[in-house]
Formats: sequence, structure tokens, C-alpha cells
Amino acid sequence: MASSTKEISRDLPPLLRVYKDGTVERFLGSPIIPPIPLDPQTGVSSKDITISQNPLISARIHLPKLTNPTQKLPVLVYYHGGAFCLESAFSFLHQRYLNIIASQSNVLVVSVEYRLAPEHPLPAAYDDGWFSLKWVTSHSINNNIATAEPWLIKHGDFDRFYIGGDTSGANIAHNLLLRVGSGVESLPGDVKIKGAILAFPLFWSSKPVLSENIEGHEESSPMKVWNFVYPDAVNGIDNALINPLASEALSLDTIGCPKMLVFVAGNDDLRDRGIWYYDAVKESGWNGDVELVHVEGEEHCFQIYHPETKNSVDMVNRIASFLV
Repeated sequence: MASSTKEISRDLPPLLRVYKDGTVERFLGSPIIPPIPLDPQTGVSSKDITISQNPLISARIHLPKLTNPTQKLPVLVYYHGGAFCLESAFSFLHQRYLNIIASQSNVLVVSVEYRLAPEHPLPAAYDDGWFSLKWVTSHSINNNIATAEPWLIKHGDFDRFYIGGDTSGANIAHNLLLRVGSGVESLPGDVKIKGAILAFPLFWSSKPVLSENIEGHEESSPMKVWNFVYPDAVNGIDNALINPLASEALSLDTIGCPKMLVFVAGNDDLRDRGIWYYDAVKESGWNGDVELVHVEGEEHCFQIYHPETKNSVDMVNRIASFLV
């Protein structure tokens, strides 16, 4: 905990505070915990791996219980949420949640530990997301690289390759889909993304949409977060990374996968943005299938905080049926 006598540089309440000596005090987020070699509740094994030393990018990989020692599994590259400035692939909440996903979906999950703002302002997280995506897919063609991960080589089925994330992580996944689909650069081994899961995606713009309030929009939490984590963003909140319908944004018909699953929660401030995004994808001319799952009466990321509830179990089951 940072000292209360330190001089404050800037605040992003209730998330964090930056002091003039450069230290950052985070007020939200779950504790960091070590990987579990064998989780007694799910049977999932997890370990931490290094993707890059400079910049430092790491990940926690979750391997479900195998039916045979050479079993091949779908691969899910996952980007955690936390407004680009909180949470971790190594946190208690995401460790628990992704163990459940790995177990119930029978998939190999690579949960990326990307750099966070404000220590590393955007676009660092996007750069890390792209680098990690290429690193994971490189295992489809080269099992002799110096930093190769044996679980990916032995158990990864790259014909069943997925990406996804929650909130800011879903935003990262969306932008990676556009980068892949635009054809500027293909993934190693020409791996194709089979599908994407965007849970409560973080998008915003200078103008409210659907039933969002006009009054107070300029002071909305997503706008404050974006300006904090990406102070140099061209066009501010209408930057294409946060506003998928911005004038300079790539067309949504270039999304680089054939199917998408989008979740929104009825009591989430981001609900209308998820619906707006879903509608925009459907109207874009994209040649794929997108499904919207609207969970009434639930809060933002309820399935991570309360995985034992019926709605959370139903959500995990829906994800499992998608990851085939």
C-alpha cells in the first residue's frame, strides 16, 4: 500500500492512483496466486510461461485432465479484463474462472499477462496481444523454437483455435480479429481463428447509443478510463480501437473468424455497447455467424465473480458448446 503522505500525481477513482514518484496504488483487483499443478476441484493443471523477455509478456496456461497422454485439444487464447489497468492472468479470479472454462470446455487455455496502464499506456496491451497471438500460433509449425511450450506442441489442435476475453480483454480480441481479417499480416502456419468469445466488451464513443444517457455521457466511466489509459489516442474516445464504428475504423466485414459469441448483462453499463456492436457486425456484411447472449438481471462479469450461480453455469456451458 502506498503511503498516504506521498504526493498524488493523478487519480482514476475508484480504480487506482498514481503518485509523483511514479508508484501506482491499485484499489481493485483480486490477489495474485501461483499456478496450481493439479487443481482438486477441476482437475486442471496450470503453469506460468514466458512469451517475451523484452517487453516482458507472460501467460498462465491451463491444461484440463487428459483422457490419453497424446490427446489434442482446442486452444483458446484469452485476454483478461480490468479496464486495461487492473487484474491479471495470475489473479485468483481469473485462475478460478479459466480453470472452470478449461475443465468444462475441455480446451487448452493460454491466459495472456499483457502490460497494464498507466505504467505502460496503450497501445502496449494491443501490441502484447498481437505478439502473444503470433507466439502461440507459431507452435503449429515449429516445435524447436527456444521458448517453445511443450503443452502447446503436444496437446494444441490448431485447427480448433479460438480467441476471447472479457471487457477490455474482449476489446483486445476484437481488434486482433480485425488485424487478422484485414490481411495485413497472417498468423504463423497460416493458422485460422475458428471463433471468438467477447464477454461484456468494452467499447465507447463520443455519442451515446441506444438507451445510454445523454446527460453525463462526457463524464462516463468508460470515457474517463480511456483517456487515462491512452492519453495520446488519436481522436480520443473516437479512436478506432475503442469505437469500432469510428470513421477511420476497419470495416467490421473484415473480422477474421467465421463465428462469434457476444455476451451482455442486463445490469451492466456496457450492455447497450455490446448490443450496438452485435447489431453493427450483423449489418456490416461480414460473412460469419454472430450470436448475442443477453443475460437479464446480472451485473458486469458476474460469471467471474460468482461462478456457482445458475446464470454463470449456463454461460460456461454456452461457451463450452461454442468451443468445439
